[in-house]
Amino acid sequence: MNVYQDRHEKQRIYYREPGKPQVALPGPLYSEEFWIAYHKAQKAEPVSAGKAPAAGSMGAAIQGYYRSAEFVQLADSSKQVYRRILDAFAKEHGHAPVAGIQTKHVNVLIDGKAETPAAANILRKRLSSVFEYAKSVGMIQVNPAKEAKRIKTKSKGYRSWTESDIAAYRQKWKEGQPERIAMEVLLHTGLRRSDAVRLGWQHIVDDAFVISTKKSQDIVELHIPLHSDLAFLFDLPRGRETFISTVYGSARSEKAFTNWLREAAHAAGLPSNSSPHGLRKAACRRLAESGCTALEIMSITGHRDIKEIERYTKAAEMKRLSRAAMAKSEQSFIIKLPNPDQGLVES
Repeated sequence: MNVYQDRHEKQRIYYREPGKPQVALPGPLYSEEFWIAYHKAQKAEPVSAGKAPAAGSMGAAIQGYYRSAEFVQLADSSKQVYRRILDAFAKEHGHAPVAGIQTKHVNVLIDGKAETPAAANILRKRLSSVFEYAKSVGMIQVNPAKEAKRIKTKSKGYRSWTESDIAAYRQKWKEGQPERIAMEVLLHTGLRRSDAVRLGWQHIVDDAFVISTKKSQDIVELHIPLHSDLAFLFDLPRGRETFISTVYGSARSEKAFTNWLREAAHAAGLPSNSSPHGLRKAACRRLAESGCTALEIMSITGHRDIKEIERYTKAAEMKRLSRAAMAKSEQSFIIKLPNPDQGLVES
């Protein structure tokens, strides 16, 4: 079952069960109307899965990958994204024999998405995961996507919030407002959206947040000391399910939260691409500019790839060095005029 508040603060309730269509249920939750619709949805017939993919086909490899430990252990949000990409691929290429696919064929697929390089690279990654599964069960001997081309992209991904953005947002949303609470939590924990919306009183242990964060197949327990700017959390009602919540104290879903925060940022005059992940990037930047090492930052954010964090530390170091360089330049070329009482020597 999926329960969340939409951007209009209306509660949405959906019954979800594998193999059955998603059903919208009436509210309020646990009311008589809710239970009648709930039991009716439980008795609904499963949706026909259609014709099973042929043995040895790309479609069969994709279905097998969905049952693999590598896929099952992914975060739910990742599963949804991966399925959307691979299901679309299977509709067009699921009939192809997986053993007959070579690197040159993968390159053709990538070239077909040359106008959207980020999507092309993501497809290569998702196919590589399927081929690795196929290799592990003996369907193929070599992963053809491993040596496939990668298209260079100019995009730096999600836009990081600047200090001006943060100041403008604080000017618009005052302390205690849900929009302000959400921004401060993201900025001072560096948590991913999926973890930030779960954060609550149960995660405070002594003077820190202790939360298990799930990314891909890894589950990492983070220990994030409480920042002094989050002291206001202790003034919030204890009945809240999570710190990031609706005005009624209910938790927000990941997707609804993203849209809600974007709208709050837009209302504060920020660019339309201001996102929760951009605040995570801002948290990394701030830590780097405070002099934190890559490993220190990773201990807060849960990043696993040090190269990703080194981009922040190197950028912070370049900023520090540029300021030092300009300060030296200013000091070196100061024109020293004689003191007025000394006068000028006539020739």
